[in-house]
Amino acid sequence: MPEPRTVATHCPYCALQCGTRLTEERAGLAVTPTDFPVNRGGLCQKGWTAPSVLDAPDRLLHPMVRRGGRLVAVDWDTALRTVADGVRGIQAEHGADAVGVFGGGGLTNEKAYLLGKFARLALRTSQIDYNGRFCMSSAAAAGNAAFGLDRGLPFPVTDLGAADVVLLAGANVAETMPPLMQHLSRPELIVIDPRRSATAERAALHLQPAPGTDLALVLGLLHIAVVDGWADTGYIRDRTSGFDAAWRRAMSWWPERVERVTGVPAGSMRAAVRMLAQAERAYVLTGRGAEQHSKGVDTVAGFINLALALGLPGRDGGGYGCLTGQGNGQGGREHGQKADQLPGYRSITDDAAREHIAGVWGVAPSDLPGPGRSAYELLDALGTSDGPRGLLVFGSNPVVSAPHAGHVAQRLAALDLLVVADFVPSETALLADVVLPVTQWAEEDGTMTNLEGRVLRRRRLRTPPGHARSDLELLHGLARRLGEPGHRYPTSPREVFEELRCASAGGKADYSGISYERLDAGEALHWPCPATDDEHPGTPRLFLDGFAHPDGRARFAEVEHRDSAESVSTEFPLHATTGRVPAQYQSGAQTRRVRELVEAAPETFVEVHPDTAERAGLTDGERALVSSARGGTVARVRLVASMRTDTVFLPFHFPGEGRANLITNPALDPRSRMPEFKVAAARIEPLPPDPALVPGAVEEVFA
Repeated sequence: MPEPRTVATHCPYCALQCGTRLTEERAGLAVTPTDFPVNRGGLCQKGWTAPSVLDAPDRLLHPMVRRGGRLVAVDWDTALRTVADGVRGIQAEHGADAVGVFGGGGLTNEKAYLLGKFARLALRTSQIDYNGRFCMSSAAAAGNAAFGLDRGLPFPVTDLGAADVVLLAGANVAETMPPLMQHLSRPELIVIDPRRSATAERAALHLQPAPGTDLALVLGLLHIAVVDGWADTGYIRDRTSGFDAAWRRAMSWWPERVERVTGVPAGSMRAAVRMLAQAERAYVLTGRGAEQHSKGVDTVAGFINLALALGLPGRDGGGYGCLTGQGNGQGGREHGQKADQLPGYRSITDDAAREHIAGVWGVAPSDLPGPGRSAYELLDALGTSDGPRGLLVFGSNPVVSAPHAGHVAQRLAALDLLVVADFVPSETALLADVVLPVTQWAEEDGTMTNLEGRVLRRRRLRTPPGHARSDLELLHGLARRLGEPGHRYPTSPREVFEELRCASAGGKADYSGISYERLDAGEALHWPCPATDDEHPGTPRLFLDGFAHPDGRARFAEVEHRDSAESVSTEFPLHATTGRVPAQYQSGAQTRRVRELVEAAPETFVEVHPDTAERAGLTDGERALVSSARGGTVARVRLVASMRTDTVFLPFHFPGEGRANLITNPALDPRSRMPEFKVAAARIEPLPPDPALVPGAVEEVFA
């Protein structure tokens, strides 16, 4: 009997990218965790069940084209010809920008790179963005401004295990990244979250602000750090600039004022600052709870200000970091999927950057389009007079994941051409005119970049089922039908990565010194890793010798608290906030196809304080209608005594009438263009007996 085939690879889900070993057995794929540094032999429930997704009963096996209102199986030539003809027709009538591209933070580096190249050369469109805009774009903008560089964690995850204190702002890692908790077992945790989350339950100190008031809270923490004498004045003088302007803003946010705005006791704020300041090794980490606001950049900047005032970033044993969410959320934004970026984390408006990338691609800089719309703005413009008439979607499910989801579904339905490349029939794929089946995870090679900026190898084990093709093969075939030379779009991941190395050289995210050979030899390579005569070892810890601004100093930001885009009212008296549960992931398109995960988390629920539920006439287990100005979602009531009485919580993984994003607010941060997922004015009430009485977008679900 032949030996079972085995490969070392990584989990397909979150940005930890836990190390796993896959083995092809008679009964199917078996997964075992490895002693990779971020997970050290651990996996979450999603990681253990990941192979099940590959054999989902409704796995897409054939290209499909909509005919007579139904999707029917066709061959690849017919499908690609249909897409190419549709693209040419739309662009001939409406111009190049009439076709857009929407990518995903789960695509490999190679896919993300080639997708950006395809959009800008084969389609000649500026209209490309990706769902990572909904993930950590606010932290990226704040990190670039403060440090001159954006990398989720500018230090290895393992450094956290030696910390004395870690502050987690808007991050529920016990449920979203369970293996990370083994690195947080030693430190005392300070958790900032409107909910008494599983992470908050393990905290030494839980600060529970009203949703949308995190910026006021962190201004109060900075005030305490300065007034109570905890600020590191030598560090501020020697390694930073802009402190005086930041302090002028924080000066008026004394703790008792902050308590009135946030509901967090002044004594708890003082305790938090004291814990951080007295610790020998301390870290400040932010997550989506701090970012997904119309003031998300300023909020994250406020936490960076606090870390700088305490002298944490850029030293061994301390720092600031952002907990990236999606599997390749870091690499996915570095190589050209974002509307404003070119590979290597280069700005698309920078003349030198355009010249470099144009040289690698063999075109003139003037051939490259300029910046396009951000993710929600792109979706909002679909089918309008000046927006795209066609859209190609790769690795994303905006019908469930986008804010104001009912409106987004309507915009998708208004398109002349919707093309979706996926491996399961997601809710977005079911609306498409053309569906293209692609490979996933154990069926492909490539690289991913985890939250530490460490570049990792994804390795193929099994042959793709049916007629599924890799995204690289798909882009190659489509580009050729659009008149592009085939050699410009390699189908080999290794060949694409070699080009990516050249494109990233000299950029902020420089991968030029990283190769498949080095990764396969087991080297731990964190970017930036430039090509050098003596092989560069990579940079696991950034900023130890200076920050990435020309003067080597970090920048304080001058930020001021402001209200959320939408305030509670008599009609909508509650704050609604959204988040994740351990057994589901993102829009749930993958995890809702795994029996064990569905049994653990089968449907949308809403967490409500018992007093709030009683006032609304609701009981535990009852189905309720949660509404905002944009529509309503149906969820089963869970009474949770630790909830704030002014707040309800919903997970966002579920489809149909249970979509939490039917009620979320698409108000955007002015810099990052991040939507305000984390706070919406809402009300909760018993579910009307007649579905026609459910407001807004729920009717669209049944249409």
